[in-house]
Amino acid sequence: MSLKIYLDNDQFVAGTTLKNSDSPEQNNMALHICEDPLNILENRQKLASTLKCGINDFVCANQTHSANVHQVNLSDKGRGSQTTEDAVADTDALYTFESNTLLCSFTADCVPVIFYNEANGLSGVIHSGWQGTVKEITLKTFQQILEKNQSDPKNIQVILGPALSQEKFEVDVDVYEKFAALGYAEDFMYFNKETNKYHIDNQLTVKKQCELAGIPSENIKIDQTCTFKSEDGFSYRQDKKSGRHLSFIMRKES
Repeated sequence: MSLKIYLDNDQFVAGTTLKNSDSPEQNNMALHICEDPLNILENRQKLASTLKCGINDFVCANQTHSANVHQVNLSDKGRGSQTTEDAVADTDALYTFESNTLLCSFTADCVPVIFYNEANGLSGVIHSGWQGTVKEITLKTFQQILEKNQSDPKNIQVILGPALSQEKFEVDVDVYEKFAALGYAEDFMYFNKETNKYHIDNQLTVKKQCELAGIPSENIKIDQTCTFKSEDGFSYRQDKKSGRHLSFIMRKES
């Protein structure tokens, strides 16, 4: 199983799967964009075996570039694991306090956000493409958690997974204006006069949203792998038929 592990301790395991030409469909993990669902289920089963869990421990959402957040409970286990039909609908952020529940986020250039709190067992994932970022999904997710679940932001650790780099994320003025309207993203954008394009660092914008939620900067780690430039990366911008990485976190049974 081709994957990168960010965290593996007594309490949590977290990481992201990687593109691999030796696996079916290059280790694509997404049922919503695949040649044969059986290939995806084979890849997911390999991941489950590697992580010592079952495929029915997965929880997946039908991601829509929304700002919608869902708190996962035990009755959600297995949703989206083997078909998109029972996935959590219209949702781009999942969090839980349950153990043995593998929260999944699918990306190919968008920013995958993985987070956890060792003090209270919180774990979660967020899918933040540029549309999700301008809708402030990451900030809203943490605001909901802090208001509803009384989680101290100083105890939350965040990992921003591989995404499209600022160099490769070039946009026209319409997208630039949406980021500029946030009021805090100017430092993460520049204009290229030769191409007449703006370049945006989506990862640093998402990091700023974490900080605005009260999470200390030193608690936020960034994987600077560019999905466009890396051989291990799925990039929708490079290849519209691209597969997807699966970024995940699971709290282990105590």
